[in-house]
Amino acid sequence: MEFTAKTIAEFLQGEVIGNPDTKVNNVAKIEEATPGTLAFLANPKYNKYLYTTEASIVLINKEFEIENEVSATLIKVENAYESFAKLLELAEQARPVKQGISDLAFIEESAKIGDGVYIAPFVYVGENVVIENDVKLYPHVFVDDNVTVKKNSTLNSGVKVYHECVIGENCIIHAGAVIGSDGFGFAPDENNVYRKIPQLGNVIVEDNVEIGSNTTIDRATMGSTIIKQGAKLDNLNQIGHNVQIGENTVIAAQSGVAGSTKVGKNCQFGGQSGIAPHIQIADGVKVTPQAGIPNTIKEPGSIVMGTPAFNIREFQKSFIVYKQLPDLFKRVKQLENELAKLKGE
Repeated sequence: MEFTAKTIAEFLQGEVIGNPDTKVNNVAKIEEATPGTLAFLANPKYNKYLYTTEASIVLINKEFEIENEVSATLIKVENAYESFAKLLELAEQARPVKQGISDLAFIEESAKIGDGVYIAPFVYVGENVVIENDVKLYPHVFVDDNVTVKKNSTLNSGVKVYHECVIGENCIIHAGAVIGSDGFGFAPDENNVYRKIPQLGNVIVEDNVEIGSNTTIDRATMGSTIIKQGAKLDNLNQIGHNVQIGENTVIAAQSGVAGSTKVGKNCQFGGQSGIAPHIQIADGVKVTPQAGIPNTIKEPGSIVMGTPAFNIREFQKSFIVYKQLPDLFKRVKQLENELAKLKGE
């Protein structure tokens, strides 16, 4: 489909600088764009590409100051990155919608299937499962007994949802994710042999949650592991049993949250961050990549760094000293040698 700069600007409530009849039929990175594509500029590191890009249309922020001649038609918007995301969402919605139930899917008779559902070949839907309207289950999805998948959610290829779990509305779960596997619960006996503790709870994924590929979320020992509405979990995350992830919290790839920890809303966790069990993270906390959090963080909005993680400003001051340790060690040794000589004299 082709769109003109005028049409795009009207949709985004932006201002056209250049030819309003310029047409595009695809999107691209600003540094790799070709004629007929639309790009965006939001990061100052890419400013130079605005003057060399071959894109036909570029979205820019309203406050951006143009320093040289630009060949592309520009559309000024409040937030170029957010506007570009809206266009991508619009393009995604324009794709053909799959519907229908394959003869190669296996659905237990007691399952309840809503309208507008897509169930691909080799999907298994267990007993007493509820699949609400407009849900999409792609090949090799496994939905165990007594699961509920609410309307307009998508489970991509290979997703496994264990018994009793609940998936909310408008959720996206990417390939290979496992929802509701047993929590890591074992108790040693008098012979130090580990006995499995039955995991009798479930996982509740609230509305508008996105879960990345190969992420695992363990079911609760009792009660529920809860991923609250709007949370976004990247690929290869591990969420332990009885954890709660707060509203609109985002966790980047290869991070782990140990059992019974409560994470507040609007938090941000960098990749490979690790969180100890049985602690609480306040609302709005930001955690840098590879940080390790051993204790409760009580201060809302704080930024922590390092392992063990503590306030980022204090960490940065400490790191300056840390880099000087080899020189400090040499100076200490020199002082020790001089002191020994003085004692000898």
